[in-house]
Amino acid sequence: MRFGLKAYIGLFMLFLYAPTLLLPVFAFNDSTIVAFPLSGLTFKWMAALRDTAALHSATLNSLFIAVTTATLATMLGILAARASARYKFPGRGPIMGFIMIPMALPEIIIGVSLLVVLLQMGFNLSLWAIILGHVLICTPFAIAILRSAFQRLDPSMEEASLDLGHSRFATFMQITLPLIMPAVISSFLISFTISLDEFVIAFFLSGTEPTLPVYIWGQLRFPRKIPSIMALGTLLLLLSLCILVFAEYVRRRGARKTGIEDQGGMW
Repeated sequence: MRFGLKAYIGLFMLFLYAPTLLLPVFAFNDSTIVAFPLSGLTFKWMAALRDTAALHSATLNSLFIAVTTATLATMLGILAARASARYKFPGRGPIMGFIMIPMALPEIIIGVSLLVVLLQMGFNLSLWAIILGHVLICTPFAIAILRSAFQRLDPSMEEASLDLGHSRFATFMQITLPLIMPAVISSFLISFTISLDEFVIAFFLSGTEPTLPVYIWGQLRFPRKIPSIMALGTLLLLLSLCILVFAEYVRRRGARKTGIEDQGGMW
């Protein structure tokens, strides 16, 4: 039984990660044909990324959208998570459930709906339209992360600060925020990652300013561009791994700081 479970886990991990591991293999293959056997080792596909102005513009657009989205989603998540974890008010359950609905809605529904609404209201399709859509889908994830942090926080620490004469704002900035900072950073990183690689909403709302996923989708129509896309995918894979490692480091540091025992990985 134990051997069968290990074999199943091994096959599942192979099925899940084997395609990803092939990215760096073909990114350095000296051929435009993505197939075995390999033709040789080359760095020209990486060099091609450096000389592609459209790629640089799309990357800057995606970074701007991701940073702005992560900041706004985290700020909104802090407000909603604190309200739901600390206060009881009429309709709290339905309101929070309504806010979390975008986690379950297909992104194509959100993209088409926002496209119709924005055009009917006379707004132009732009990076800010994409940010609006990304904040909508990232905020529920931020709330889910931050709410657990507020629920673990001992209310007596805030009450002691208020008893000593601090205002509620000063208490939040000097006591609450430092204690939930690991969750804030995790929320920011999750929202950043979701926004950076989101395609469907960006495809509908990008207008004349494509994001990186939209740019990659457009390049896949040209077979000779596929090796460069493999090289770009390798860089994105390394970036994702760095973000994951940093998020796990922040999570473990926060667990030690709050005295919560580590019960496994971040997920």
